[in-house]
Amino acid sequence: MSEKKLNIKEEEELGKPVDRVLLKRLLLYFKPYKWHILLAFLLTITISALAAVRPRLTPIAIDDMIVNGKIKGLQLISLILLFTLFLQGFIQYMMAYLTSWIGQKIIFNLRKKVFTHILNLNLKFFDTNPIGRLVTRVTSDIEVLFEVFSSGIVTALGDVFMILWILYFMFTLDYKLTFVALSILPVLGIATAVFRNKVRSSYRRIRVLVSKMNSFVQEHISGISVVQLFNKEKRSADEFAVINQAHTNENKKSIFYYAVFFPFVELIGAVTIGLIIWYGGGQVVQNAVSVGVIISFIQFTEMFFRPIRDLSEKYNILQTAMASSERVFALLDKKNPIIQVDTPELIDDIRGEIEFKNVWFAYNNSEYVLKNVSFKIYEGEKVAFVGATGAGKSTIINLLSRFYDVTNGEITIDGKDIRNLNIKELRRNIGVVLQDVFLFSGNIRNNISLENKYITEGKINKSIENTGLTDFINSLPEKLNHRVTERGMTLSVGQKQLVSFARALAYNPKILILDEATSSVDTNTELLIQKAIQKLIEGRTSIIIAHRLSTIQSCNKIIVMHKGEIKECGTHQTLIDKQGLYYRLYQLQYKDI
Repeated sequence: MSEKKLNIKEEEELGKPVDRVLLKRLLLYFKPYKWHILLAFLLTITISALAAVRPRLTPIAIDDMIVNGKIKGLQLISLILLFTLFLQGFIQYMMAYLTSWIGQKIIFNLRKKVFTHILNLNLKFFDTNPIGRLVTRVTSDIEVLFEVFSSGIVTALGDVFMILWILYFMFTLDYKLTFVALSILPVLGIATAVFRNKVRSSYRRIRVLVSKMNSFVQEHISGISVVQLFNKEKRSADEFAVINQAHTNENKKSIFYYAVFFPFVELIGAVTIGLIIWYGGGQVVQNAVSVGVIISFIQFTEMFFRPIRDLSEKYNILQTAMASSERVFALLDKKNPIIQVDTPELIDDIRGEIEFKNVWFAYNNSEYVLKNVSFKIYEGEKVAFVGATGAGKSTIINLLSRFYDVTNGEITIDGKDIRNLNIKELRRNIGVVLQDVFLFSGNIRNNISLENKYITEGKINKSIENTGLTDFINSLPEKLNHRVTERGMTLSVGQKQLVSFARALAYNPKILILDEATSSVDTNTELLIQKAIQKLIEGRTSIIIAHRLSTIQSCNKIIVMHKGEIKECGTHQTLIDKQGLYYRLYQLQYKDI
């Protein structure tokens, strides 16, 4: 079973009973806003008290004022009720605004933290995690948490206080009638427990299916050209329909649980009112309880089950949040295996001397792609790596840039182990041009500078001139402000390659790496790049990976790799005269000439 499948399986198995742990981690995000939260709690308690006061005034209005014909007293009670309604509405508005503000602040900080964490994870993590799943974590999973941070916990506390206020007033009115009203609660407790377990399980599966759906959509839209080229539209639509149907079915289950639970709560409330009327009516006949008290108890009972229903809804929000937070925190808990030392060695002025010493490396624990690789590249040298696909050429670049750490052995720059260097400083001194160019949405200027404030307009223009992009840029109506769409789809392969080349040069790296940089361009564009390369490699250590052996004949030395090992090393002519592996590769490429 692949690591990717294992990761998905692990994700689906998330959801062990760690609610308290998750909730504790969520509550930590309230800490910067503790005074705002305290104010929200005070407002919530006040709202709960105001709501519970109104039924408490009912027996006073009926038994003391109406029965005794005290009109002025009744008017005063009416004014008090009206005042409490307006005051409750005003405080409700303040609380809603405050809690939403808190929620937005926390969500902003959490989303920023998750995205920053993703950006700093090593490439191995992205090898085994679909992009769509990560998009789900940053967007919808965090958005789900907004309800918890904005109103869920605060209003849930308000519902609890509402119940406590109601119980307090009920017991002060008539404790016997209160026990009659509460006699049905054990049945409600059992129903709530069953509902809670069912809903939690359902919402966890829904979040997994949402993640799968996003991953599937992202993957197939990114590969839309392959889908259409091989007439895979119907098969892809059918596969999506299976995931979509599973998502729909799971949502139907959760709807069913609510459709059963809420009417059941209403039924419990109706039964409770019936018990109050049955028992309380007998008490009224015996003059043990007044009519006002019975009416007040009916009001309190209706109010009592309202916060219970609301708490069930809050539990829905909380369970959705638990399912999302499990995944968000699982992502945040991912540790980057590329560890930077606490006190990295300083890099004042890199010369560009590179050495691999007995390097072994495996992407998976047992499958080595580099086996005891050793070589040295001196300052300013131009060195090429050749070999069949999978020989380990691109792995050399990944290790040098420290996207991965060696399994065994050592890589040094200017005699310093790169594991002891500052990672950002290391990569700042390495310029890379890849075969598969990635451009961001924006304009050409931003794609060259990557919005680095140290890349001035002068550096951008110089890199454009040296890469032969000047004529192309001048032909555009908006020049450097020319709009670039996602992945640079409006530019040709050659144009994207030149922009990528200009990007690398704008950073003026000490070490320049070209990974199949000319393999996807036409002859004219390749000539432009080759012309620029001749100027730019002067004073720089250059590493070139190329299938076109004609582009590397002038290199100081050529390293031939095969199945993760170095088989030959020398100049072009030396390797031709040797008539070994390089000679056979050369013959295969130029046998028709």
